[in-house]
Amino acid sequence: MASALFMVVLLAMASSVVLASDPSPLQDFCIADKASPVLVNGLVCKNPKVVVAEDFFFQGLNKAGNTKNKQGSNVTPVNVMQIPGLNTLGISLARLDFAPYGLVPPHTHPRATEILTVIEGTLHVGFVTSNTQNRLIFKVLNAGDVFVFPVGLIHFQFNPDMHKDAVAISGLSSQNPGLNIIADQVFGSDPKIDRGLLAKAFQVDKGVIDYLQKQF
Repeated sequence: MASALFMVVLLAMASSVVLASDPSPLQDFCIADKASPVLVNGLVCKNPKVVVAEDFFFQGLNKAGNTKNKQGSNVTPVNVMQIPGLNTLGISLARLDFAPYGLVPPHTHPRATEILTVIEGTLHVGFVTSNTQNRLIFKVLNAGDVFVFPVGLIHFQFNPDMHKDAVAISGLSSQNPGLNIIADQVFGSDPKIDRGLLAKAFQVDKGVIDYLQKQF
């Protein structure tokens, strides 16, 4: 059943019309030339005469990612870096694997809305609206459920089950959605953000900031 649902989700994402934030294509396709030294907003097209089927192909999304890490989760991206044929098409996807109590921590995608479908297990998901409301909108999802995370908003996914894994597939409205993990960026920046500044921002002692910065 899970494998059948997995295929339905992939087919639906592949056939749906996507309102993307990326620039619209002006030709049939623009296969990304990742070796080109030219810098543009996106990636330079390679010669269409040398385009092959592999430029539109990715293999292995049926395989579980390694969740043996401190967060107990793994994200397998399928964006323009994995499929050069996604260049200018304004779409990508990802597989999300969760160990019991696994978490994809609060993060944003600065260039994409995300639509997530649970394939196996249960997920507690949510996002926070922008200032000044800072309203938490959340839901517990089961297999077959779908949830949308609006572009740019902080959101998370968590497996609340202590015994079972969870799997989800996400579609994103950009060939390169970007990823900002909030804690990593605030406490793990290089160079470090001044601890006095962060202590004032979070209204905590500087020792707390010292401890948090040492974790990243």
